Amino acid sequence: MILAGDIGGTKTNLAYFQMAEGRLRVVRDFSYPSQEFDSLEEVVEKFRTAFPAEIKAAAFGVAGPVVDGRTEATNLSWIVDSRNLAGMLNLEQVGLINDLQATAYGILQLGDEDMLVLNKGVPQRNATIGVIAVGTGLGESALVWDGKRYHAIASEGGHSDFAPRNETEIEVLRFLKRELHRVSYERVLSGPGLRNLYRFFRSGSGSAEPEWLTQAMANGDASAAISDAALNGKDIVCNQALDAFVSLYGAEAGNLALKFLTTGGFFVGGGIAPKILAKLRGGAFMKEFLDKGRYSPLLTNIPVSVVLNDKTALLGAAQYALMLQVRPLVL
Repeated sequence: MILAGDIGGTKTNLAYFQMAEGRLRVVRDFSYPSQEFDSLEEVVEKFRTAFPAEIKAAAFGVAGPVVDGRTEATNLSWIVDSRNLAGMLNLEQVGLINDLQATAYGILQLGDEDMLVLNKGVPQRNATIGVIAVGTGLGESALVWDGKRYHAIASEGGHSDFAPRNETEIEVLRFLKRELHRVSYERVLSGPGLRNLYRFFRSGSGSAEPEWLTQAMANGDASAAISDAALNGKDIVCNQALDAFVSLYGAEAGNLALKFLTTGGFFVGGGIAPKILAKLRGGAFMKEFLDKGRYSPLLTNIPVSVVLNDKTALLGAAQYALMLQVRPLVL
């Protein structure tokens, strides 16, 4: 039995996995609101109390940089230490990796039914694979072939400097610079980033925010309210914000594809992409992905797919736990 976790600023997803017919299968899973707990240990204890089981391995993907088996979660006030978790779980070691590394490993476990193809392309065998994911934050990673298997690369590329490409995006940068010392891509490509784009377009719209939208944003997930209003044609400003969001998403995905030369394929993960499929399929995402000047022909051959399986990061954490058993790592 393997314990796996996907820890984000909004949700902490935990699951037990077992191998069945050569594939990882979920035995039991549960999701907890991260902000209601003071530590990962507290969440794990609650899960283990509710669903007791003897485990042989464990690994967790966390939204934040992992150094020496320890991380301070980016969008949480948690310090997560693999050694503390190992002691708590009575294991020799516990895997702790960046959440996008976990997502990348999980992609290797998926089938065609877990994907929506945006660009068929021509994948190169054993070539580097790119992964980008937008949710509470912006995550980026890549899978690199070592001659025998793929390894997921840790990255905090989502926190690189936001580089506007046109006059509107320059104004977005100026708008956010009035509030922030530094503007990263995550400030425009994330749940909060969509809200930032909406605030920018609303400020220049000359129209007041509809009362129903104000209430929807106050009573639930504000970014979800904005995207729902855009997808259902209920508010033109929300539509402008979501269009800008998709354009930036495609552009930064293309940037990542160039940085890692991801001729093995490119995957769009995270919680937001499956909710805005109509926009992603509309052509704007791929248009900006491919808009790379002399390198556009190269990117045209890269297969691009949206990941639809919401347990991909959990699968990847479980896969990493198995890797530790086969080839223990020094943490």
